[in-house]
This record gives sequence, C-alpha cells and structure tokens, in this order.
Amino acid sequence: MNDYPDVERKLATARTRLILDKPFLGALVLRLPMVAGDPGWCETTFSDGKTFYYNNDYIDALDTEQTQFALSHEALHCALSHFHRRGHRVKHRWDMACDLAINPLLINDGLKPTPDAMHLREYEGMTAEEIYPCLEDNDNDGERDLENQKQSDDADNDDQSRQDNGGGGNKKEKENDEQSEGEGEQDKEQDDAGRGGMSPQPAGMTQQEEDELSLQWEQRLAGAAQQALQSGKLEGEMARMVDHLLQPKLPWRMLLARYMSATAREDYSYTRPSSRRGNPAVYPSMRSNETSIVVAVDTSGSISQEEIQEFISEIDAIKSQVRASVTLLTCDSKLNYGCPWTFEAWDAFQFDIEIRGGGGTSFRPVFDWVEEQDKKPDLLVYFTDAEGVFPEAEPFFPVTWLVKGKAKVPFGVRVQLN
Repeated sequence: MNDYPDVERKLATARTRLILDKPFLGALVLRLPMVAGDPGWCETTFSDGKTFYYNNDYIDALDTEQTQFALSHEALHCALSHFHRRGHRVKHRWDMACDLAINPLLINDGLKPTPDAMHLREYEGMTAEEIYPCLEDNDNDGERDLENQKQSDDADNDDQSRQDNGGGGNKKEKENDEQSEGEGEQDKEQDDAGRGGMSPQPAGMTQQEEDELSLQWEQRLAGAAQQALQSGKLEGEMARMVDHLLQPKLPWRMLLARYMSATAREDYSYTRPSSRRGNPAVYPSMRSNETSIVVAVDTSGSISQEEIQEFISEIDAIKSQVRASVTLLTCDSKLNYGCPWTFEAWDAFQFDIEIRGGGGTSFRPVFDWVEEQDKKPDLLVYFTDAEGVFPEAEPFFPVTWLVKGKAKVPFGVRVQLN
C-alpha cells in the first residue's frame, strides 16, 4: 500500500495541467514514467533520461504549480541531453551549470520555481557549456576537491550500506548475509517490499546507450515542438531555444572550413595557348587564384592563451586544405606589436615574438587596417568574445565571427564556440 497517495495524485494533476497548458513541456514529461526513489539516494527529484524519480517528502511539500516546475525541470534536462553532454566535466559543477541554464527558461515560461531552484540572471540565455567555465573561474579548487571527495565517500558509504544491510537491514542481518548468501537476498527483497517498493538508484549507461538515448530525446524534442507549434502554445524564449536546437549543427571547425572553402576560387581555363607552340588545339587547364583570408584574434584577456593557440592551429590546418594565404592580426584595444604576419598555404605558423594582449577590446583597428589595404580579403575571420567596440558601418567584405560567450555581433556570420 502506498503511504503517499496524495503525492501520486499531485504528480498526475501537475502532469495533466502541463499537457493542457504547456503542451511542449507536457509531451516531454509524458516520456518519463514517475517512480518513487529511495530517500537514501533521491533527496529531491532526478532523471537518468529514462525515468522521473522523486522523493515523496519533497513532492509532498510542494504545491501543484511547483510540482509542474519539478516535472518540467527533469524532462527538459533529458530533452537537452544534459546526461550525454557532460563529457569529462566535473559532475557537480556540470549539474549546477545545467540547472542555471534551464531554470530561467521555465521561469520565463510562467512556471513557479521550487524553493531550491537556482536562478541567476547573469546566465540567462546561456547554454550549460557556456555557464560551466564561468562557475569554474569563480570556484575554489581546494574546497571543490574536498567537496567532491566527501560526496564520493558519502555515496560509496551509502552504496556499501545498502549492499550490506539489504536496503534497511541491521548488523545481525549483515552477519547472516556473510553466512548465507541466499538468505541475505531473501531478506533484502523483504526489506524492499516493506519500504513500499521504492526504487534503488539506477545504474549508469554505456556510451552506446547514452548515444542512442540522446538521439531518442532529440526526436522527442522535435515531435513535442511540432505539436506545441500547431496548438499555438510555444513562444517566447522557449520557442527560440527549440528553434536553435532543431537547426542543423556542425562543429565550428567544420563550419570554418566550409566558409573558407567557399571563398576558394579554382576553375578551368580555355584560353587559347600561344601560337608559337605550334599546336592549334585548345586544352582545358587549371586556373587557380589563391584565397586571401585575414584572421584576427582577440587578445584582450578574456581569451586564454590555450584557446588562442588552439584556434591558430586550426587555421594553420585549414589553410593548407583550401590553398589560402592567411594574414594574421592580433588585437586588444589596438593592433599588437609585430602585426601583421602573412603566411602562404604551404607555410607553417611561426612567430618571432610571443603573442600577448590584455587591454580593452576594440574591433575597429583590425577593420581600419583592412580598409587601408589595396586589395580586400575574400574573408575576415575574427576569434573573440564579441564584447568590445565594433565598427560603425558594415564592411564590403564577408566577415565570420567565432564567438566565445553569449554576446551578439552587429553584422557578419556568427559561429558559436562552446
């Protein structure tokens, strides 16, 4: 018999209201079966991408509107594949970044947040990948490591306790387990049944399972968005987020290679050869005009030396593929000493000085320098956080911005770096 019938009714009511009032979120929530989690590991709510786990006491303390928020919170984590996108990031900080990314979406969509919901306006509109390094910069590594160790130790102790005590046994039962494995398993099943059949902590997934589940959620997200759009109940920031997610996405390196390749100009020429050669036939010959690209790097201090080096290495690799001549400029509030550096397609990037910056940010010196040249480039690529002074007028040559952060650009193609 369930000791919390009101909790089940509250969850069912909240889910129904979401389906009626916010069909996009409601369709996502419907994909998650609702299961009471063991309080030993489930303190509030949790989802592994397959199930919505909840703590009975936690849900019992919420009102119906806050319960809608809790359901939507976990469903949106799944729809955005946060379980799949963590990579090698620190788990507790990644979870915090994910919460700070989705809670503003839900609040701005009119949902009432739970008392423990984290919400900082400075991170609104940012993805979890963009928020994560901001938390890292403000974190204390020593305290973080101690906290991680404590959480790990506590989790290990809890797991060991559950294994030894059968989810609610005592010391005598542990000794009996050591004497008789079969009796111990039977005692464990009886103890679980006595606790109302609450779910144990779900096991982890393999990489293949994560990949497949992430793809399923991507399809579910598209389906939920289509239903909500048809009903006219998907708008505002949530609609913009969904529209962005459903756009075809490519890694920034691939996008950069595509833009640079698009400017390469190679074609066949059928110009009649010199009559002195004695052969009147006209044969096609390859006519190649080397692509001229200006690459600008923001060295104002918000871009790390490691990031600068990674970006320059990527340009170095791409230029040889597209037969590009690259002029490199580095700039903070003004062009750095030693600019410009010019490299042919076959040249390796080598510098006679160390690239440094650290001042304010102005993009005008780069554009002023380009305007002063006799020939305009086929493409200007600017690597920056896009927080600075832009030119007053859009230039007469293509510009691609590779942006680290959430700042906007007034013209050109903006490629997000995560």
